[in-house]
Amino acid sequence: MTASQEASSILIVDDMEENLVALEAVLGSLAHVVRARSGEEALKAMLRQEFAVVLIDVLMPGMNGFETAANIKGLDQTKDVPVILLTGAAVDPDYAYRGYTVGVADFLIKPFDPWLLRTKVNVFLDLHRKNCQLIDQTEQLKRLLTADGGHPGIPSAAVGAARASTEPSNGTNHTGPTDSEEHPTPSEKPDRLAEVAGRLDQAEILLRDADRPGSADLADHIAELKRAVRQLMTDHKK
Repeated sequence: MTASQEASSILIVDDMEENLVALEAVLGSLAHVVRARSGEEALKAMLRQEFAVVLIDVLMPGMNGFETAANIKGLDQTKDVPVILLTGAAVDPDYAYRGYTVGVADFLIKPFDPWLLRTKVNVFLDLHRKNCQLIDQTEQLKRLLTADGGHPGIPSAAVGAARASTEPSNGTNHTGPTDSEEHPTPSEKPDRLAEVAGRLDQAEILLRDADRPGSADLADHIAELKRAVRQLMTDHKK
């Protein structure tokens, strides 16, 4: 299992041990799987750690699947976690409607096709991993944009970004910049600035598409920084 897979976890909730074993056998190769034997146990697990997706059996004693899903969606800490409800073949026609009413992402009837289940779960795992990457990139850009005393988007920040993008990545430790790093050749400068501008383009697109608080403001700062980099490129050509 890769580091990316280990970073995303799946919570499976069922009161029957054999069902938990079957689910883990199907999903265990996709990500780390955590078991819960009841709705109460599932809620405790979700407050302890983050999950990419939760699969819940509908028919459980005590807190059933609908109630568990409703409680998950009612907590600020867990409301955005996708929930898939699982139920047996003798299903009430209203089950799917009730599930979607409480905010579940999908509804599957047992016995389910293992390939179909893996495909559906993998979609949520990919979304979770991309969201984590976006958060990391956002934090990195925040540090970059506030590196100049809290004044994001000024040309000096763009120069710093250009220099940072050209540091060696071969693992060699340097006590100070070499002449070529401190004074890149005229032919290298436009290429390096263009690379920085391209990376800022990608970051801005991600942030514009992200439905997260503050992402639009940060995208505006990135656009300002991008304009500063392009101005440096223009000045260099003169």
